Amino acid sequence: MTIQTHTPADVPAKNTSAATSPAPAQDKGKDGRGATTVADGVVAKIAGIAIQEIAGVHALGGGAARALGNLREKVGQKDLTQGVSVEVGQTQVAVDVTLVVEYPHPLQEVADNARDAVYTAIEDLVGMEVTEVNITITDIHVPSEDDNNDDAGREPRVA
Repeated sequence: MTIQTHTPADVPAKNTSAATSPAPAQDKGKDGRGATTVADGVVAKIAGIAIQEIAGVHALGGGAARALGNLREKVGQKDLTQGVSVEVGQTQVAVDVTLVVEYPHPLQEVADNARDAVYTAIEDLVGMEVTEVNITITDIHVPSEDDNNDDAGREPRVA
């Protein structure tokens, strides 16, 4: 095991010209030990996970995305970023979410709760400021007996 006895600030610079012209702060990170880059997909996945935990959210994404998502789930590959679009900058994130709400949950309440969850998850886990979270509700899911039965036990309409 190697023990570091000097911090990066204690070690003299090998190239004096590099020492006289400081690099931008974002290249070194906050403490000068290196930078951290978080991929857009990671931020989108965190937002997707946070939203799925909200009461009243049935699914993420529009019609085509949900159809593709259903196919993925049948083969065991759930897409946690479905319906979530992010724009990640150096220190800020903007998020767009498309979702389907369960009937009879109040739409504005579900949207507000989803927005709060995204703000909290990204700011706490990623450490970046969220500038905006835009929610688009594309559909309402009405639970019915057909959802649970999948045509089992249904009488045929014709003989």
